[in-house]
Amino acid sequence: MDEARIPPAPRPYAPELEETLARLMGPGVEPLRLFRTLAQNPRVLARFLAGGLLDKGSISLRERELAILRTTARCGSEYEWGVHVSFFHARAGLSAEEVRATCALDGSHPWSGRDQALLDLCDALHERCDVDDATWRRLAAEFAPAQIVELVVLAGFYHTVSYLTNALRIELEPGAARFPA
Repeated sequence: MDEARIPPAPRPYAPELEETLARLMGPGVEPLRLFRTLAQNPRVLARFLAGGLLDKGSISLRERELAILRTTARCGSEYEWGVHVSFFHARAGLSAEEVRATCALDGSHPWSGRDQALLDLCDALHERCDVDDATWRRLAAEFAPAQIVELVVLAGFYHTVSYLTNALRIELEPGAARFPA
């Protein structure tokens, strides 16, 4: 990855920003580079954080992380894919093989029908910014309307995150996972 195009905001931060970043990561934990870079514009950071979907929603943690990993992999955002693998894959119950398979488009992993419908949704949105009728029928057979709305918004949000991490060339986090070879 090339050098960061916009560096993370340097300390000292304004008190409100310091408090926001500490709340995100926990006491004594250095905020992620993504958050510190967005902190160059505190208003945008606040709006970005308000739009996040990392709380308990209508889909499971596993489903949320599958959608995020597939979307960020398709967008080539190694930064965000790696952060989510490192922070969430174990809690989401994703095996190492499943994590690797979120980057594969060859259909070699035996996903369940529900997981495959979710991945197909992410692929369709990435490729066409739309969902064909066959994919929609498979998705609607597995998910309730509220869940489908959440999945579409989640995929869209992580396209935005991928735009940020890729366009701004945010440096990879130390120790975060990397795309499979």
